[in-house]
Amino acid sequence: MSIDIRNEIMETKRYLRKQLLATIFNQFDGKLMGLSHEDRVKKYKKMSKDPYSFFRGSAYLFYYDVTGLPFTFHTPEDKPTWLLGDLHFDNISAFLNEKGDVVFDVDDFDEGYFGSYLYDVLRLVVSIRLMSSQHGYTGDDTDDFVKSFLNDYIGQLQRFHSGEEDPVYLQFTKANTTGPIQNVLHDLEGEWTSSGLESPTSQFDSIQSVLDDGNLVDLSHQEKEEFLRVWEDYIESIPVSIKKHSQVYSVKDVMKKAGAGIGSTGLMRYYIMIAGEGNKNIILEAKEARTPIPAYFFPYDETFWKDHQHQGRRVVHTQQAMHHKADPYLGYMTINGHDFYVRERSPFTNELNTDDLQELDSMLETVKTMAKITAKIHARADVDIEDGLMNHHSEEAILHEIESNRNEFIQQLTLWSAYYQKVVESDFHLFNEWRSENPEITEQN
Repeated sequence: MSIDIRNEIMETKRYLRKQLLATIFNQFDGKLMGLSHEDRVKKYKKMSKDPYSFFRGSAYLFYYDVTGLPFTFHTPEDKPTWLLGDLHFDNISAFLNEKGDVVFDVDDFDEGYFGSYLYDVLRLVVSIRLMSSQHGYTGDDTDDFVKSFLNDYIGQLQRFHSGEEDPVYLQFTKANTTGPIQNVLHDLEGEWTSSGLESPTSQFDSIQSVLDDGNLVDLSHQEKEEFLRVWEDYIESIPVSIKKHSQVYSVKDVMKKAGAGIGSTGLMRYYIMIAGEGNKNIILEAKEARTPIPAYFFPYDETFWKDHQHQGRRVVHTQQAMHHKADPYLGYMTINGHDFYVRERSPFTNELNTDDLQELDSMLETVKTMAKITAKIHARADVDIEDGLMNHHSEEAILHEIESNRNEFIQQLTLWSAYYQKVVESDFHLFNEWRSENPEITEQN
């Protein structure tokens, strides 16, 4: 084949893929999300940092690519798993839960939806590869990380299925973790202890003293009046069985902020200080919730949507389904036609220290724990959620598909994730080319 023909073929492939990226970004960030010019500039600047950041901000591209592929090990449509929907390396972190336990667990439920467990697993193993690449690990090392994740995911599901462990009560603390995860839990525990506080947010006298964020702004008089009006809807959304005295929810202050995460860019957040019990101030976060990205690519589930027309309610149910301890302040409301969910906001949170991931053994221990957490959220979601939509045990359905062909499952996902890592890295360069060719999404007006 001549060099001219080869170049023509390669350039055509690049052109078509770049056009696809542009179409998907314009459809989701532009039309569906309705991001402003300024927000798109901010989001794309974050995504342009490295392939992993690009992957985090382009979940819709991931689902576009993978939902059409005939993977062998999907569960049947009538036996779905409650998915996190955007499971990646940075959506699992350390935080102080509502009972005062320092835990390591999933922390972002915005994309929660019903579907095959495999999409959560695929998204996380690709993120492991991208994160490993940033830390300079070889391809063989990264293969080992992925295989270890998959083996431990299956092993944890088996322990749940046999009754050896219970997903309702299993949590990951300093006592049962090692390496970087134990380190971040230890640091966070020390931070909380040195604060002298009796509970995650007690004794704070302002929102700023909790969050220390210069991007928070006060609401106008009209905005605050509207907010206080719909606040009653939030209180009404809390189940009677856990609802506290009305004075507990009395709003002492409220501030707002535009979304800060890569995928959350453009989403509005409110931070609310309420009286709490015994006049110990509590800080709550109200975050805008929109249609989850997987829903645009999965088969339409009428049963699911009948019960989750309110997007805030969907996020609340996802968190209730997956967390060991239920946040007693979980609720939802609508502000000016936009759905929001509400949860307690602790100032004590921490992500993994990337310096702790430089040693192979440390990285290996980290992905092993992430595998167990992934199995936990998949197995737990069918257990005790009040409005349960599932009539089967997820771990049983998942193991039915993969247990007898464990080696083939691990081999297939190891090979595919290595392939898709290269796709993401190529797309990252095409994305930056597209940005440079379109100044309107690169520069501020």
